[in-house]
Amino acid sequence: MGAPFQTAAVFAKIRGESNRSALAEALDAILAIVGKAGVRAMLHDDTRDALELHGLQGHSLAAIGEQADVAVVLGGDGTMLGIARDLAAYDVPLIGINFGRLGFITDIALGQMPEVLGEMLAGRYEADRRTLLEGEVIHAGAVVLHTHALNDVVVSHGAAGGLVEFTVRVDGISMYNQRADGVILATPTGSTAYALSANGPILHPSLAGLVLVPVAPHTLSNRPIALPDDVEIEIELTEVRDASASFDMQSFSTLAPGDIVRVRRSAHCATLLHPAGYNYFATLRQKLHWNVMSSDPHGRA
Repeated sequence: MGAPFQTAAVFAKIRGESNRSALAEALDAILAIVGKAGVRAMLHDDTRDALELHGLQGHSLAAIGEQADVAVVLGGDGTMLGIARDLAAYDVPLIGINFGRLGFITDIALGQMPEVLGEMLAGRYEADRRTLLEGEVIHAGAVVLHTHALNDVVVSHGAAGGLVEFTVRVDGISMYNQRADGVILATPTGSTAYALSANGPILHPSLAGLVLVPVAPHTLSNRPIALPDDVEIEIELTEVRDASASFDMQSFSTLAPGDIVRVRRSAHCATLLHPAGYNYFATLRQKLHWNVMSSDPHGRA
C-alpha cells in the first residue's frame, strides 16, 4: 500500500496501422480511468502525435520526468523497456498495460485494466525494483556508444553469420575465450527473454545477480554462469567478420576486432508496479505455461 498518485504520465506506441484504432480505444479507456481517479494525466508528446490526438496537450519526456509520479505504459514489453530506460534517472515507477504478446513486464491484461488501474492509482499496488545495466562500446580507445539496458546486453554475429570470437573479463580478470554465435549478459528481468531461449536460468527479480549465457558455443563445456551484479564485465572482440552489440535489442553498435563492450550495474533502477496480490511465480506459470497439479490459485500443493 502506497500513497495515492497525483500525476500520471501516459505512453503508447503504434507498431502498425492495423492496431491504431484498438490502441486509441485502449488509450481513451486509460485516460478515462486516470481522470475518474482524480489524477492529472500527462500524455507523452510522441504518443499524442502518433495517434494524431492534436486536441490533447502533449508533454516532453523531461517535463514528465520532473512532474509525473507514475507512468502508465500501454504496449508490449519492448515499449516498456524503452520507457523504463528513459525514466529511470527520474525514478518514476511504471505500470505496464499489455498490448503486445508475451507481457512479462507489461503484465496487466487489457481486460483486467478497468478493475485494477484505478486501485493502483489510489495506492494499492506491489512495487518491484529491477536492476538496470549501464554499458558502453569502446572503439580505438574512444566511447562510441553509451546507453542502458533493463533486459540484456547481447554481442552477436551480424547478417553474414559465422562465429564470433571474444574474451570475457570480470573485474579485469580473464574468465574465458570463446567462439560462439554470441553471448548474452542478462539481468534477472532479462533472464526470461533472449537468455531463456539460449538455455539460460531464470533469475528471480529480487536476486542481486546477472547471468552470462553463450549462444551456440563452439564447445560443449561452456555453460551459462551467474555472477554478482556489482562486477564490471568486459567483452572484447578478438576475431569477427560482422558483429554487433545490442542493448535491449533497441540500441545497436557495430563491432570490429579489438572493440570492447563494457557493462556494469547502473546507479539507477527501474520500478515496476503490479496489482495488489501480484505473485512472480503466477506470472511464470501463466507466461511459460507451467503445469501445476493443484486447484489452489496460489499454487500451493
